[in-house]
Amino acid sequence: MSDELNDLALELRRHLAWQESDGTRTILRGPKPLVAAPTKAPAPAAAQNVPMPEPRPVPTGPVKTLDEIRQELGDCKRCKLCHGRTQIVFGSGNPKAELVFVGEAPGADEDQQGVPFVGAAGQLLTKMIEAMKFSRDTVYICNVAKCRPPNNRNPEPDEIAACEPFLKAQLATLQPKVIVALGKFAAQTLLRDSTPITRLRGQWRSYEGVPLMPTFHPAYLLRSPSEKKLAWLDLQQVMKRFESP
Repeated sequence: MSDELNDLALELRRHLAWQESDGTRTILRGPKPLVAAPTKAPAPAAAQNVPMPEPRPVPTGPVKTLDEIRQELGDCKRCKLCHGRTQIVFGSGNPKAELVFVGEAPGADEDQQGVPFVGAAGQLLTKMIEAMKFSRDTVYICNVAKCRPPNNRNPEPDEIAACEPFLKAQLATLQPKVIVALGKFAAQTLLRDSTPITRLRGQWRSYEGVPLMPTFHPAYLLRSPSEKKLAWLDLQQVMKRFESP
């Protein structure tokens, strides 16, 4: 019984550290709503007994390295985002990572540094990764769009279409054990599903045979800290996937 209590205490400390990353000091209570409470979000897949995706297929053709994909991308001018960017933000992390996070597009800090998720949302993502018992050095992080949209607007369909082949090539090379799709653009692009992220999140899906967990984008969690508890439930499902034999 003491070991179980110790494990529970460790889990609560990890979650509390993540919750406090932007000044939030409660774990399960958000600010009191000013309007009627929204419809209850769908329960996580585990609670609904949704079957896990089938194991990913073994690649049959030649697979490029990440360096080769980056060279092919080159000084990309395949869409209008090239006119306002400082530099391309390709991706970073372990080229043999079993866990991959896919976000939306670079922001101002990422555009300056050429590294994904280094601004405020990136700091929260780092807390999320560490709470999952990983580190940024052991995972891989990239975005759907490789260049910053002006004023951090949403990437447009033609921009996503121009970048998508390179995202797909990255994932084909990495062949991760699990993909975490951060926000609606990552989830909807990879799943070819226009369902809102509020309904997609927490439900195991599959991308090219790889188990995929959609969850909220860290930037959204900074704006809506009360939703962190739902994102944490999603990440716990991912953790269980790695703990399984």
